[in-house]
Amino acid sequence: MPRPPQLDLRQTERAIRVIKEFFQTHLAEALNLLRVSAPLFVPADTGLNDNLNGVELPVSFAIKGLGGMRAEIVQSLAKWKRMALADYGFAPGEGLYTDMNAIRPDEVLDAIHSIYVDQWDWERVMAPDERNLDFLCDIVERIYGVIRQTEQHVADRYGFDPILPEAIQFVHTVELAERYPDLSPREREDAIARECGAVFIIGIGADLPDGKPHDGRAPDYDDWTTPTPRGPGLNGDIFVWNPVLGRSFELSSMGIRVNAESLKRQLAIRAAENRLELPFHRRLLAGELPQTIGGGLGQSRLCMFFLRKRHIGEVQCSIWPEEMKAQLSREGICLL
Repeated sequence: MPRPPQLDLRQTERAIRVIKEFFQTHLAEALNLLRVSAPLFVPADTGLNDNLNGVELPVSFAIKGLGGMRAEIVQSLAKWKRMALADYGFAPGEGLYTDMNAIRPDEVLDAIHSIYVDQWDWERVMAPDERNLDFLCDIVERIYGVIRQTEQHVADRYGFDPILPEAIQFVHTVELAERYPDLSPREREDAIARECGAVFIIGIGADLPDGKPHDGRAPDYDDWTTPTPRGPGLNGDIFVWNPVLGRSFELSSMGIRVNAESLKRQLAIRAAENRLELPFHRRLLAGELPQTIGGGLGQSRLCMFFLRKRHIGEVQCSIWPEEMKAQLSREGICLL
């Protein structure tokens, strides 16, 4: 593949604005979403923060004006969005999106991971008969259509060659394990992304036949245990093949959210049933929250992919090890 044109720092900053304006406008149209304001931090004892894999510690602080109450910087808005849909009175087929900014200090820093996370968090109310794999796949295809539209828009403006395939493929983690039994989960992602160009991997979080999950998922937002014709789970991740990095590249994590039954089942699997007493979980069990589908789309990840950048620090400001900065400088890579 011919090397695409390299944008300098100012050109990159302008291109980031172009991408973000274009993508969020078309995402909102494709999914019928309203942009809303969202919190940077939430009270620590509400169960609203995303626990991710359950081992990452959120940044927390005491609020002097509230008697020392602890608050946490959000790690994502997976649960807050669902409460907002209920409290704002959204109907089935309607949804919201917001700019989510997070700090994940436990992140391992490399070319695609930063302690600063910026994504479009979105959530949409579902009708009762939409709680199935077909509906999930339809939403994935709509999102992928916006990703392809944006790639074409950037390509036309900056002289890049579009590389994404016309259609995204779907594969379940069980099918992937059967297809590549000698590969690790990460290597399976590389293999299927290289083959398909773009793929949605279904059922991330549930145990595979070897007793281990493809990857970890929190037990109280995505539903990764409900049976489907292809295997357990009504969630997954969007991956594309990134030829600049020579690897699979995750752009989105999303899914149909837990109902009362799957929430209790998944909390039991993770030995986290104590969360049932938290305000968010009590509201869900009481039927006060709508059934929803939602996820996050990495803003820096998308910009990095569309602009063919080699390091996420080329499209966002963060903190990096000195040795990493020195090596990137020697390679002619300019971090923001």
